[in-house]
Amino acid sequence: MRLSPKAFAIVIVSALPAFGQQELVLTDVTAMSGITFRHETGATGAKHMPETMGAGVVFWDYDNDDDADLLFVNGGDLTSSDSSQTSACTLYRNDGRGNFTDVTGSAGLEHTGYGMGATAGDYDNDGDPDLYLTHYGRNRLFRNHGDGTFAEVTDTAVDGQGFSASATWADLDNDGFLDLYVTNYVDWSLSNHPECAQTKDGESVRAYCLPDAFRGVPDELYRNTGDGGFEAKGVEAGIARPTGKGLGVIAFDFDDDGLTDIYVANDTVPNFLFRNRGSFTFEEVGLLVGVSYDADGNALAGMGVTHSDFDLDGDLDVFVTNFEGESNTLYRNESNGFFTDVSMLVGLGRPSVARLGFGASFADLDNDTFDDLVVANGHVLDNAARLFGGQYAQPNQVFRNQDGTFHETLLEGERVSRGVAIADIDADLDLDLVFSSSGESPTLLRNDTAAAAAIRIVLVGRDANRDGLGATLEHRLGGRSRRMQATAASSYLSQNERTLHLSIGAAERIDTIRVTWPGGRVEERGPFEAGERVVWVEGNP
Repeated sequence: MRLSPKAFAIVIVSALPAFGQQELVLTDVTAMSGITFRHETGATGAKHMPETMGAGVVFWDYDNDDDADLLFVNGGDLTSSDSSQTSACTLYRNDGRGNFTDVTGSAGLEHTGYGMGATAGDYDNDGDPDLYLTHYGRNRLFRNHGDGTFAEVTDTAVDGQGFSASATWADLDNDGFLDLYVTNYVDWSLSNHPECAQTKDGESVRAYCLPDAFRGVPDELYRNTGDGGFEAKGVEAGIARPTGKGLGVIAFDFDDDGLTDIYVANDTVPNFLFRNRGSFTFEEVGLLVGVSYDADGNALAGMGVTHSDFDLDGDLDVFVTNFEGESNTLYRNESNGFFTDVSMLVGLGRPSVARLGFGASFADLDNDTFDDLVVANGHVLDNAARLFGGQYAQPNQVFRNQDGTFHETLLEGERVSRGVAIADIDADLDLDLVFSSSGESPTLLRNDTAAAAAIRIVLVGRDANRDGLGATLEHRLGGRSRRMQATAASSYLSQNERTLHLSIGAAERIDTIRVTWPGGRVEERGPFEAGERVVWVEGNP
């Protein structure tokens, strides 16, 4: 893409690339794109825990005009949310060229409450993506009318009343309707708010409480009844474990049995992997398969989670962000039902120890066929500098993937970042990114790297759920296999665009792509030329 003179002043240039890689160029276009949103923590000095944990960001095509719109989740007045003057979310409409207009009011999404995260999915299969927002307090479900407006349809089946964090849509019983998994964090509340402090130079310094000061809270799982309603099934399904302190969640089929499983990143306690046994029941197998602890047997402070076939071996691997002083964790899928912590081996371990990671997403930023990794960083203690000489605001990271080994790039500036989401905002066939930040403005980065070719695919289910969530896409390129799976939310409190981005490097086309739909239908189509945008409708050759 040709850069304007104005853009040149704010180009973020990567550090020296690894051998054989081109320079990565990301341009901060937040202001020029029309985004004026600023996250409000509502901090009062009382160190209320939710103030330092939000908030999320979502890329989604809410109006079905084939571009990625943006939704930011906001905080506000935690102590009196009913009288807050701040909407708990802000929706921006994309004009297709990366210019955004605030349409929150006209869309009917203005509402009060203390927002945390969001996930978008077409739960009623009418062709329009709906929106679920997690809050401290009552969660909200908004149904998309298909005309650019929404109506709140929250009822007691999905509202929750605790301290929710990430959530995701997934068809967990392959009945063609999206179910909803919601993580719940800890039992903090305004009435359960101890005064936490740390000692510095003999003085007691007030600080935000860490999660070990609270009991865990069970997550919840809502089964879609197919008639517009939901049933709470967490206990019956086997996922309602009171030891969990859930922050990040992703739904994917780790063992390739045709059933979508659930992975939960827990804070300071072992992570969960719920293997789907069918009949809407789950078995927790994280310890058994090697994804609950790190290689040294430690339960870490799991925040965000994402997946990718990072090494192009045809299976899906899992990445989790953790606390400062801990390594982020990459679990490599060994294709035999087990995982290995390879964080140090592939170059992701040491560069993460000095950072506190939240959101994370794999994205092939240079279209070389290997997924790079983007990590959002920022401490939870706003007085970290006084307490231990640490950093509250921290630089975000991009890890360039060179044939399965990662090389760190620090992005310009320091932020208190939380969520990160990925989309092609300007239809130029490369992936752009946005970081949300606690108490700050977000950062929208346009990808201006001289990238190679890509193919874009939108899945549309007919027997399967309309969004095609859970569908697996496989193809071969350059003698290697690659697998992708359509998922809703990942990262931390956030979600990427639904369109699947197939980078193909210097190739001119992909001869054959194979899609396995939820329920087992297998389709093969091709060839697909570089630069194509494909709408792949199930059962419609």
